Amino acid sequence: MTLIKSISGIRGTIGGFPGDGMTPLDAVKFAAGYAVWLKNEIGKEKASVVLGRDARISGEMLELLVSATLSGMGIDVQVIGLATTPTVEMAVVKLKTDGGIILTASHNPKQWNALKLLNSKGEFLSADDGAKILDIIEKESFNFASVDDLGNISTVAGLNDYHIRKVLELPLVNHEKIKSAGFKVVIDCVNSVGGIILPELLKELGVEEIVEMYCDPTGEFPHNPEPLPENLTAISEVMKKENADVGFVVDPDVDRLVIISEDGSVFGEEYTLVAVADYVLSKTPGNTCSNLSSSRALADVTEGYGGTYYASAVGEVNVVEVMKRKKCIIGGEGNGGVIYPELHSGRDSLVGIALFLSHLAEQELKCSDLRKKYPGYEIVKNKIALSPATDIDKILSRLEEVFKDKSINKTDGLRIDTPEGWVHLRKSNTEPIIRIYAEAKTREIANELIREIMVSVDETN
Repeated sequence: MTLIKSISGIRGTIGGFPGDGMTPLDAVKFAAGYAVWLKNEIGKEKASVVLGRDARISGEMLELLVSATLSGMGIDVQVIGLATTPTVEMAVVKLKTDGGIILTASHNPKQWNALKLLNSKGEFLSADDGAKILDIIEKESFNFASVDDLGNISTVAGLNDYHIRKVLELPLVNHEKIKSAGFKVVIDCVNSVGGIILPELLKELGVEEIVEMYCDPTGEFPHNPEPLPENLTAISEVMKKENADVGFVVDPDVDRLVIISEDGSVFGEEYTLVAVADYVLSKTPGNTCSNLSSSRALADVTEGYGGTYYASAVGEVNVVEVMKRKKCIIGGEGNGGVIYPELHSGRDSLVGIALFLSHLAEQELKCSDLRKKYPGYEIVKNKIALSPATDIDKILSRLEEVFKDKSINKTDGLRIDTPEGWVHLRKSNTEPIIRIYAEAKTREIANELIREIMVSVDETN
């Protein structure tokens, strides 16, 4: 069994002993810790929280545990049931609650689940706030409410419709052009909450031919739910068989979007954001942001429109912080995460689909031809396993000295930029490894950049 407690939340495999897996006791402690932090944050005893979940098999069990725990802490809970992560984020603002919790383990397999925590803006908590919650849990500083002060638990419906409506109201979503294009769209929703909301979104956008794959929200994922090319062979075959124009794949909580071209080829999760940003920038030039492990292609596109590209530390909360500070009009992460602040400050596959279809319709190109418009880069991901006693910070410092003649960025680990490409090294918070990503014009060059770094690590270790 696995249980990972971090500043970004708690996640783990269901069952086992407390502290070793995601057990009812662990869920209760974490929900109670969040409740204490929330009441301290707002400065009052009475608070309210939105609670939503993806379609995981363990979701209903955790929903009952978490809602009851929050009630026991004196928190009013508005349960919205099966909902995407971005829907819950928007629900916090819509319902004017003090926070929110999403029960989802994102792209992890079905035996996993997690609690993702939101503030009153419907955004993920900062590292400092996450650390405070971990400290509360460690000390078990829980003061449960008396019988007269228990929180109310209520059910709220209609949030999926609200989410869709707000997407449709965006000025850059071109419903008429999408409808007139007559697109045939295939969707793979991995038997989670995307199967509830994506067909409705597409119908409202004017798409009449929708081929649904794995849209029954049972939580029985038909393939590895992380939307990587090796897991998308089924939809690639369906695209060709159905003569479809474009395909969309989402992860279980629908904050990552991967596009499939009409020929069955994967558009590339890095290029979801690039293509959507191209469309947005063509209408409203401005600045953009993605994390340090995302493709250089976004910077190329942004600078082509006269804007400035900014890089953040890895993690959605870090991207959002930079986007606010630098007034970016669009941003996200290279894992298929699109953040469009005009809707809300969170990764959202619904807005990604609506803007991409608007772009594709206006360009009047095949999906594969649109992909060819963008710079061709290849990203390679690897990791370096080390002994638990290894001082990883010391290794990164030595590498900085070895490559001091290159462009160095230490915002998050160590990123080294060269004319040929870039390499980003980050230490894991949960195991003794260095994650290493590299990007270049070809996979061979990217692999060579990684090999050069790994040789240097061996020499300095």
